[in-house]
Amino acid sequence: MQTAVIVDVVRTPSGRGKPGGALAAVHPVDLAARTLSALVERNALDSAQIDDVLMGCVSQVADQGTNVGRQAVLAAGFDETVPAATIDRQCGSSQQAVHFAAQGVMAGAYDIVIAAGVESMSRVPLGSSAAGAPPAPGLSRRYPEGLVNQGVSAELIAHRWSLSREDLDDYSARSHHRAARAHADGLFDSQLLPVEVAGGDVDRDETVRPSTTVAGLAGLSPAFRTPEAEGRFPQLSWNVTAGNSSPLTDAASAVLIMSESRAVELGLRPRARFHAFTVVGDDPLMMLTGPIPATRRILDRSGLSIHDIDAYEVNEAFASVPLAWEREFAVDPELLNPWGGAIALGHAVGASGTRLLGTLLAHLEHTGGRYGLQTMCEGGGMANATIIERL
Repeated sequence: MQTAVIVDVVRTPSGRGKPGGALAAVHPVDLAARTLSALVERNALDSAQIDDVLMGCVSQVADQGTNVGRQAVLAAGFDETVPAATIDRQCGSSQQAVHFAAQGVMAGAYDIVIAAGVESMSRVPLGSSAAGAPPAPGLSRRYPEGLVNQGVSAELIAHRWSLSREDLDDYSARSHHRAARAHADGLFDSQLLPVEVAGGDVDRDETVRPSTTVAGLAGLSPAFRTPEAEGRFPQLSWNVTAGNSSPLTDAASAVLIMSESRAVELGLRPRARFHAFTVVGDDPLMMLTGPIPATRRILDRSGLSIHDIDAYEVNEAFASVPLAWEREFAVDPELLNPWGGAIALGHAVGASGTRLLGTLLAHLEHTGGRYGLQTMCEGGGMANATIIERL
C-alpha cells in the first residue's frame, strides 16, 4: 500500500458571504481556480500530471452547479485531460474530498491528486440547493415532528452540556483574538493567496474582528428563537447568536496530495502523512454532535489516545460544538483551535475542510508537534475525522 502525503496546502482569504463582501464579486469557479493554479505553480508541476481533482461544495446550483470542480479545472488552465468531481458531505465536503483523494493514493488509483473546496455564500446562499423542496414522505414518516435547522441543534447541544451564554461568548471572543494574533504573527502567510478584485488585492480574512469582546457579544439577540421552536423546545435558554456562530463566508482552499514515492521522485517534500480516517452518522436532530463519536472511532482505529495528539481542529460551526467536544475529551483548551476557528476565520462550508487541514499542518510545523486531529460536524448528523502525522 502506498503512503499518502501532503505536499502543499493553499487557501484564499475569507470574505463575508453577503452582498458587498470582499470576495462577493468573484465567481466561485474563479475562486477555486485560484487555488488550483497556485498548487501547480508553487510546486513546478505540469497540470497533466494530476490524476484527479476532487472538489467539495455544498450548494451545487447556479454559479456552483454543473460540476464546479471540473469548471474550476478548466478555468485554472489545466490540461483538458485532468478530470474532476464535486462532492457534497455538507460542511465536511472538502474534508471528505481529502479522504477520497488520500485513500485513492493508498489504493494505488492515484499518484497525484488535488482535494479542494469552494463556497460563495454571497452568490449562492446556504440552502439554495433545497429551496422550496418539501421533505420526502419517507423522512417525514421516520421523523414526524420534523428535523430542525443547525442553529436549533446548536441550542440543543448548549442545553445538554450546560453551556451558558457567557461560555459561548467567551469562547467566540477567544477565537477572534487567536486568529488576529496568528495573522499578526504571519502564521497564515505561507498558505494565503491574495485574490485580485476591483480596487486591489484581498489578502487577509475579512471575517476576523480583533476588537471582539464578551461584553459586546452579550448585546446580541438569539438568532434562532422562533415561536414554533420555543413551543417545541421549552427547555432551551436560547443563547446562540450571530456572534457565537460562524459567519456566512466566501472562500476556496486546496491540498496537493501524492504518494510518498512520487513526491520524492519529483523532488518535493512530503510534509505530513495521513495516519487515520473515519466518517460517522449520528443523531440528525442534535445534528452537530458527530465529532464526538467520530473522535472516539478514529482514536480506536489509530491506536492513539487523545493525549497523544498535539493539536485539535474541531470546526467552530457554533461555539457549542467545540465546547461540548472539549468537555467530552478533557483536552488542554490551548491545543483546541489554537489559531482561532470558523467563528473568526469564516465557514465557507464547501471549503472549510481543506482550510482546517492547512491550519492544522501549519500549526504542527510551527510548534514541532507530531499528530494532529481534525473533525467537522455536518448537516444531517454526520462527521468526518482525520489524523495526520507531521514528517
